[in-house]
Amino acid sequence: MSSLDFIALGKRTIKMEGQAVFELEARVDQAFANACELMLKCKGRVVVTGIGKSGHIANKIAATLASTGTPALFVHPGEASHGDLGMITPNDIVIAISNSGATSEIVTLLPILKRFSVPLISLTGNERSKIARASDAHIDVRVEQEACPLDLAPTSSTTVALVMGDALAVALLEARGFTEEDFALAHPGGNLGKKLILRVSDLMREGDAIPKVSVDAYLPEALEEITRKSLGMTLVIGNNGELAGVFTDGDLRRTIDNEDNIRQLTMANVMSTNPRTIKGEALAVKGLSLMESLKITSLVVTSNEEEIIGVLHMHDLLHTGLTA
Repeated sequence: MSSLDFIALGKRTIKMEGQAVFELEARVDQAFANACELMLKCKGRVVVTGIGKSGHIANKIAATLASTGTPALFVHPGEASHGDLGMITPNDIVIAISNSGATSEIVTLLPILKRFSVPLISLTGNERSKIARASDAHIDVRVEQEACPLDLAPTSSTTVALVMGDALAVALLEARGFTEEDFALAHPGGNLGKKLILRVSDLMREGDAIPKVSVDAYLPEALEEITRKSLGMTLVIGNNGELAGVFTDGDLRRTIDNEDNIRQLTMANVMSTNPRTIKGEALAVKGLSLMESLKITSLVVTSNEEEIIGVLHMHDLLHTGLTA
């Protein structure tokens, strides 16, 4: 085959699957609404099941539901008949995905689900199938033809099942009033989760880890403190315990350039006054953004009562993988 042949085949597949998805919109009807209502009323978890390619789709739908506010898990229907059925409780609801509507491993489960009064939602391509007829809500996901030229390999059918699963998940997300903060709690390892969850107080250095010297301290004493605490700076504390300023590596370089006898200088002579501060309850990403905009590497952390409670350093922010 030539490159043009491969391009044409790829475009044909995308066109066929796109058409199948387009036709799916007309089938988002009362059955879809009934399915959403059943899942909203569920006091347990949504158990999604399917086998083969449909099983892969079911697994992904379960993951999408779980990450968007609907507790869910995937159960393999074959394993369910050999013990995993114990994962399903009377408080749960089952979504079964089967293009034929006759998958034997799922059909085997139907009497058990009925016995325990577990509601069943099905996504099939045959509304007259055994699985569809046993369902409390059946969603039609039939396709006219698979994108596979043999009309055998699940292609268009799995695509529309996945899209319908996304439609259910997003509808439930909206109905539950799911927020960015809720999403972040389910994704603490992702950058969005870190942005919305991590606070300055979670990352700041506190207690004995805070470098600090008095305003009357001589420069060598400040250098010792900077070296001990390894933050490239030290807080300078006034006579009444207030934050008088900071002394950084940059201040040291400027002092060396401008002064001859630096050992006789006190912090009052060389510190930077009016240091930048941030509240402990502020989001860490705000601290990162502030440091990047000011081209500094640390911020003094204060409480709502303006008491010094810590130091936030750029290294600690970057160590989390957080980005502004």
